[in-house]
Amino acid sequence: MNRKTMLSKYICITFISISMLACRKADFLNTKPDQSQSVPSSIKDLQALLDNDQVMNGTGNFGVVPAFGEMGSDNYYVSDDLLASYVDPLGRNAYRWEKNLYAGEEIKDWDFPYRSIFYSNEVLEGIKKLNPSEDQLPAWNNAKGSALFYRAHMLYQLAQVFAAPYDSSNANNFPGLPLRVAADINEKIQRASLQQTYDRITTDLLESVSLLPATALYKTRPSKPAAYALLARVYQTMQLYDKALLYADSCLQLQNTLLDYNSIDSNANLPFQRFNTEVIFHSVIITSDIIIVNALASVDSNLYNAYQPGDLRKSIYYVDGNKGGSLASGKIFKGSYDGSAFYFAGLATDEMYLIRAECEARKGITLAAMNDLNTLLINRWSSGTFIPLTATNAADALTKVLRERRKELIFRATRWTDLRRLNKYPNFAVTLTRLLKGQPYTLPANDNRYVYPIPPSVIAFNPSMVQNPR
Repeated sequence: MNRKTMLSKYICITFISISMLACRKADFLNTKPDQSQSVPSSIKDLQALLDNDQVMNGTGNFGVVPAFGEMGSDNYYVSDDLLASYVDPLGRNAYRWEKNLYAGEEIKDWDFPYRSIFYSNEVLEGIKKLNPSEDQLPAWNNAKGSALFYRAHMLYQLAQVFAAPYDSSNANNFPGLPLRVAADINEKIQRASLQQTYDRITTDLLESVSLLPATALYKTRPSKPAAYALLARVYQTMQLYDKALLYADSCLQLQNTLLDYNSIDSNANLPFQRFNTEVIFHSVIITSDIIIVNALASVDSNLYNAYQPGDLRKSIYYVDGNKGGSLASGKIFKGSYDGSAFYFAGLATDEMYLIRAECEARKGITLAAMNDLNTLLINRWSSGTFIPLTATNAADALTKVLRERRKELIFRATRWTDLRRLNKYPNFAVTLTRLLKGQPYTLPANDNRYVYPIPPSVIAFNPSMVQNPR
């Protein structure tokens, strides 16, 4: 059996498995998770719901963080032949940024996160009914804080693809998400405003901070550093850079370890261990047929060529497609912090250094911004070769920080959000372009297609719900 046939068989088997486990007909609206049928009645039962890491974190190669953002971003390309032969209609439409996106599929990018939110609401409703003793209080706090974190995490991820980019000047006038805060599956839902959506996210996270432990028992569980880290990311997305700086710093005060890439085997097929020391909270992107185990996606050549000699990320993150067992002819990505071919989408310390550096640059604290950036980069370059970066002014520092952010956080479900927020700044706005069979497809900055439509099955269940314009 040749490599192409083997890979084709593997893709088919993988997607049969995924489809068997996928939610059907807006699952979060119609059925309860199996574990909840027995009605959890103790802190241990409620914690067990949250410890279903396939549902809450996306482990087991199915994911929970929406893949649409990664599919629409400029991290990769797919050849004409592979797109036609191996990608389903939804994947092809997303790749081309088509206005008419869906073709009758069930949308895992919506169903899986809302399933996680349903579990969170089950726990939050159950925890209110318990009166913990003093010795039970830490476990009670952990369960409640974790449920709040998970709900905020999934609402944030959903907002990055199904709601407009946040803008404080009009956030009250744009639709956000349906805010499921109860476990009533029969509740008719409508979309809250964008402002209400982000208020719900930040309120949940701020409440979780005081409840969560400084160190989680497992990295699939939330912790105080994780709540701070997600607050930093959320406020960065909201372009509230003072608050993003505060919470990135709060996170790094508790967890700031960086991997020295000189200790990583660049020849390894999977160079990073799952739950490595940089990981604050573990989560995985939903498997899509474009980016499945790097079988089809070649890394954008301009991005690959942006790494300079001495930068270890170039050899640790990427490998030739033919060496990695891929159909893709160019470079493919192998540097997932999931420790597998599937894409890590959690929170890690390298991102916190970059958020803090960006916020410092935006505040004109140039030296601090460059110090944070250099702290990260010295761990990414061959020993003895890195020359610390300097900046002539705050604008130069910001440009350098964003350039390194682009190269560091590859395939982490952050690029789409970065494009959406940076498109508002003329100096950083870009038009994305793909060429297929000689025909160009473009996505201009601030285009309506930076917001994905609500799945038709959800609209059918709630006919008065506002749809996103395309």
